[in-house]
Amino acid sequence: MSRSTSSEPIERGWDEPWYRVRMAGFQASFLPSDGEDLDEVCNVDVFMTLRDGSCWTATVFTVAEVERLMKLWAGTDEALGGRYFWVSDGLIVRDPGFDSMTGVIAGLIENGEFSEIFQRVIND
Repeated sequence: MSRSTSSEPIERGWDEPWYRVRMAGFQASFLPSDGEDLDEVCNVDVFMTLRDGSCWTATVFTVAEVERLMKLWAGTDEALGGRYFWVSDGLIVRDPGFDSMTGVIAGLIENGEFSEIFQRVIND
């Protein structure tokens, strides 16, 4: 992913309960848990609004969070005892935090893979 100035946030901050990051081509609205350290977020729902006005959703997980969940489910009925992990609109990233996640999202938009991962929200 390129690190151009267009990949830098224009604005970021709280719009309770959302933490919003506005970039040149999109706005990402994250829904963290109450009191969660924003640099350590590892499992979060995100609502995206692209420049064209279209809206998209996904849940972002870190690799470590997926591993933690699978271990938690071991010995239970959840996900066959933690033997798999699946989510229809899931994005797995390496590093926690909104800056890292926003950078990945910007890269997905830039390389054309965004619509393969995020689910479009259709407003009737």
